[in-house]
Amino acid sequence: MISLKASEIAALVGGTLHGEDVEVCANPVIDSRAATAGSLFIAIKGEKVDGHDFVSDAQSHGAVLTLAERAVAGPHILVGNTIQALGVLAHEVRSRLSGLTVIGITGSQGKTTTKELLASVLSTVAPTMAPHGNYNNEIGAPLSLLQCDEKTRFCIVEMGARHKGDIAHLCRIAVPDVGVVLRVGTAHLGEFGSQAAIAQTKSELISTLQPTAIAVLGQYDEFTPKMSALHQGRVVTFGDSSGCEIRATDIEIREGRAHFDLVTPEGRTAVGLRIVGLHQVANALAVAAVASVLGLNLDQIAGGLSTAESSAKWRMEISELGSLVLINDSYNSSPEAASAALQTLVHFAQERGGEAWAFLGKMHELGESSDQDHAAIGTLASELGIDHLVCVAAPEYAQAIPTDSATTVHTFASKEEAASMVASMNKGDVVLVKASRSEKLEELAELITQEWSKRIEEMADTE
Repeated sequence: MISLKASEIAALVGGTLHGEDVEVCANPVIDSRAATAGSLFIAIKGEKVDGHDFVSDAQSHGAVLTLAERAVAGPHILVGNTIQALGVLAHEVRSRLSGLTVIGITGSQGKTTTKELLASVLSTVAPTMAPHGNYNNEIGAPLSLLQCDEKTRFCIVEMGARHKGDIAHLCRIAVPDVGVVLRVGTAHLGEFGSQAAIAQTKSELISTLQPTAIAVLGQYDEFTPKMSALHQGRVVTFGDSSGCEIRATDIEIREGRAHFDLVTPEGRTAVGLRIVGLHQVANALAVAAVASVLGLNLDQIAGGLSTAESSAKWRMEISELGSLVLINDSYNSSPEAASAALQTLVHFAQERGGEAWAFLGKMHELGESSDQDHAAIGTLASELGIDHLVCVAAPEYAQAIPTDSATTVHTFASKEEAASMVASMNKGDVVLVKASRSEKLEELAELITQEWSKRIEEMADTE
């Protein structure tokens, strides 16, 4: 963060300073434990925790100033709403950083992975800010911006939405120079009511861009391409078709990872991704499109993509458990994400020669189509030839699978019961664990890891 006096911050956010006019010279935080010397602590009152109760803890870690809604100990600025004030402060700081380029990313799938890939590529040429974790709301996006200083050239901001207008609000704060829409899917369908409504919300990123900004649009659904009509400036497209400015050809999967030729107006070159899944090609193309418009050459883009690795927890996280491969993709799920994960599972199993096990928990926020969507994924598992479909407190997956399917279906009411299937696994098998975040299937992944260790010992004893 740029250095600011407390009085400056108070003036920017329209608050009242109480106490010493200290200087803030470190990144703002909302977690008191993350404060460092010179930090601004943002006291946010949540549903379960009130940040105002942790002011002294933040100060003990080095925070010198608090942004608060009520009087607290030590220097503080009183405002009516700390979240709104945080957004105002971020916007004002962003406007002072004339050398900063802000890239906003939205979409139903792939935001975090694309952010990490893009950060890896851009950081090879200039200081880049892209906070780890899911910083995609009215708190996270401003915090991302406020971590920038005069040396930062690129800032990548994820933009998620729970309601219409959320992304437009984030855009007013961040004022993106590049706006990226990956794709419109069915995640959060239950909240928005229709895919068209989701598309309208995602399109706020494009409709709010300044004419001098650049729109980068994926060509993977019927809605995103139409967003080009909402922008008066330059539009760059990416996808699989020959009409896309940035595209991939000759795609191959090796050990679950995509290898392809990247084609841009500058030329063509080979890319070999280190992250898992065929669906990562689309994310890589989005990165290539952004990097291209920001002036990186083809070698820089291809080299950056081929060396980038994701640190996102529980997103296609591969564990080699001796002779068993575990794919922990338990961070979240949607019909599109589940489909991509199943296809990745098949690729791995084919290469390893073992059986494919899909442990699937519920996908949330799908609205009235929930049963149908779960059934469709179960049917897909059967069509792909998944050997074992393990439904974890989600029998809906099995309701439309044909009786003559080669896929064996197992249904369990709990993670603990589902873990008993490890007794039927063999060396060379590949296991996928996937569900919506609230299902906490990372706990199942840990149980499988523990049970497989026991299974290996048992098999060793009988050999």
